[in-house]
Amino acid sequence: MERGTKHGARLDDAMAGETEAITRGAPVEPRVEEWREAEPAGEDQPVPDALIAGDPYPPNGLPHDLVELRSELAKRLRPSVFPATRKALLHVAAEEQAPGWVLTLLRELPGEGTTFENVQQVWEALGGPVEERA
Repeated sequence: MERGTKHGARLDDAMAGETEAITRGAPVEPRVEEWREAEPAGEDQPVPDALIAGDPYPPNGLPHDLVELRSELAKRLRPSVFPATRKALLHVAAEEQAPGWVLTLLRELPGEGTTFENVQQVWEALGGPVEERA
């Protein structure tokens, strides 16, 4: 089998390993690597937002700010940690270099005897509203 003409077999394999999670779908474990995150806006520059236009409160949905908050929370919790206790979630969030406000929210979760099966259960335990789908 012929390999790429610009690289050796070893470099081809290394490059394939680096992009495998991206080419096969949403990355699972390495999703919070710094090089994958968008560069922050510079001083005196507007902060980019995923919401371009449209109704900020979709029917039966959540406001855009709450969707972003839930998304940032989920980004800092690896799927492999679930089911997890508050202690395990705090540990993983710290490993993922979560911002202080995420750690503060996780400290508010119920402690002893409570296990969370997924991010949605964490969100609901924090008092986050649930969107209703039609």
